[in-house]
Amino acid sequence: MPKSKRSTVVALTKTDRKGQDGKDKLIEDIRESADKYDYIWLFSVKDMRNTFLKDVRNDFKSTSRIFLGKNRVMAKALGTTEEEEYKPGVSKIANKLHKEVGLLFTNKPYDEVVDFFAKYSQPDYARSGTVATQTVSLPEGPVKRGVDPAPHNMEPLLRSLGMPTSLVNGIVTLPIPYTICKEGDTLTTNQAHLLKLFYYQLAEFRVDLLSCYHDGDVKILKEE
Repeated sequence: MPKSKRSTVVALTKTDRKGQDGKDKLIEDIRESADKYDYIWLFSVKDMRNTFLKDVRNDFKSTSRIFLGKNRVMAKALGTTEEEEYKPGVSKIANKLHKEVGLLFTNKPYDEVVDFFAKYSQPDYARSGTVATQTVSLPEGPVKRGVDPAPHNMEPLLRSLGMPTSLVNGIVTLPIPYTICKEGDTLTTNQAHLLKLFYYQLAEFRVDLLSCYHDGDVKILKEE
């Protein structure tokens, strides 16, 4: 009789070893970067988009290195106490590694980094829970996405998201004007989905610089 797959035993030592190897490699990379680069920046990114972060990486790729995720491991690599810190004073950065933050190691001058991120922003689609920055309404009649008519096969989706649409001679139609959101609304999942369907970008992707470490000193730019 074939052996039941349910009785298969997985050796936890193997999975633990693989995870530990990844942590050890990250610690090694963090410390190598601390030795190689003059500045360590702590930055925050809320509602991160990989596409936008890739743009930032490309701008800094020749003179910098960026680390995101595994805050506890990164903090351990830098050291969270004066006794454990990898470099004098760097524990002040390590102790701020929580929530949606990352580390930028770079040789770019301080003012150049500050200026870059002060100017860098990208329009983005708002997610649920975001406060709407403007009122968005659609007029009565045939529904358009941008300059093009909404495709007929989208009508069931629009109805499921709360729009009172119907098909009139194969055309997606609103019998009355419909407001997707009002300025100041906390967006629901349905509202955020509709805004994206109709190309309304009410959010902005930014990277906020929080702290900078250089030669043993830490400068606080913004509290979390």
